[in-house]
Amino acid sequence: MNASLPSSQRSERLLLRRPEEADLDFLIDLFSRRELVAHRPDPVPDTAQQSAARLTRDIGHWDKHGFGRWAVEADEKLVGFGGVTVSADFDGLNLSYHLHPASWGHGYATELVTEALRTAFGPLRADRVVGIVRPANPASRRVLEKCGFVFEKEVMLHGAPTIVLALAHPRRVNISGPAA
Repeated sequence: MNASLPSSQRSERLLLRRPEEADLDFLIDLFSRRELVAHRPDPVPDTAQQSAARLTRDIGHWDKHGFGRWAVEADEKLVGFGGVTVSADFDGLNLSYHLHPASWGHGYATELVTEALRTAFGPLRADRVVGIVRPANPASRRVLEKCGFVFEKEVMLHGAPTIVLALAHPRRVNISGPAA
């Protein structure tokens, strides 16, 4: 899939923009937080080098595909990263998001997922979007299910049980505009 999205877009409360090198300090802080990485198979915070590599991959995805994970701002302050990317492991675009723990509980995850789905099924013309979640992270699963994702299967991913949720029918998603 190769489409080109604008470098930024807005939802009701969020600015979703292409990530940039200046986001590195925030990303290092984000992935150094134990509560953020707690659901990984190996819940060890990322090093600064791992966060830099993550940012390089996100920027590279945008360069290659014309879309990718956004840097997410609320009230002109970074609160996380998320969006859809090409998946090497699953059929369809992969939805992922990581929000700073200080921004949990404000509905930003739901708003971000909704906007990512609107983009995936709109301008990107995706047939399917998958979200993967660890069984130990029920809050993330609830966000995905609230946005219309349904259980598809459980797989082993990176040595740990992982739930695959999928959305293939835009009409199941509560988005404005006609279904694609």
